[in-house]
Amino acid sequence: MRRTPFPPFAVGIFLHCAAIIATCHGQTFSDFTAPLPLAPGNTLVIGFLGGWERWDDPDRGVRKLAVELRGMRGVYAETVSNHRQSLALALIQAAFDWNHNGRLDPDERAGARVILYGQSLGGSAAVRLARKLEALGIPVLLTVQIDSVGRNDGVIPANVAAAANLFQHDGPPIMGRTRIRAEDPSRTRILGNFRYRYWFKDVDMSSATWARKHLGGAHARMELDPAVWAQVGRMIRQAIPQ
Repeated sequence: MRRTPFPPFAVGIFLHCAAIIATCHGQTFSDFTAPLPLAPGNTLVIGFLGGWERWDDPDRGVRKLAVELRGMRGVYAETVSNHRQSLALALIQAAFDWNHNGRLDPDERAGARVILYGQSLGGSAAVRLARKLEALGIPVLLTVQIDSVGRNDGVIPANVAAAANLFQHDGPPIMGRTRIRAEDPSRTRILGNFRYRYWFKDVDMSSATWARKHLGGAHARMELDPAVWAQVGRMIRQAIPQ
């Protein structure tokens, strides 16, 4: 019997990833729709997508929530690929540069209203961007991680006012971070580490690709769970200053 060099599931994963990368197009600053700078008192919400998902994929939960949040007065929501944190940082700096001098002065930094959320690798990207903002003296109202996957995303920096972590541990192949903690509990409130279970939970996977349905496991089911995004949406709305 002749051996195949790769198991069929590995070939399937490779072809799926290749297809995703082939259909991706690079995101640029001009793709953002928020008016820059934002009016003082407005809130900027940035969602990071997971994996190599296209930044504006209409079938992804991160993107769907951002489009929904755009219906709120004084709220501007954008989505970014998790590997384009520098682009998100440039957006934040432009959004609150009210005097157009190319940098954020102390009063502009203090008045910035930023919320970050992300799924999978996007959850880790949200925390890493929050840490970069801390180095610049820019506060963050809220971070939300959805089945976060990555390194150094378990400790929330002190510039974040509140943080939440939603996860599942019913993999394989991917299981999210189970716990986050505040670097400075006196400055950051951890809203909770909320576990979702999928062993016997029915989730509509009709919009998912073959690879997501058959190889994504509970990680993919959580990404398509409307209850997850309803909770994330509630927390974001509650964090937006009135």
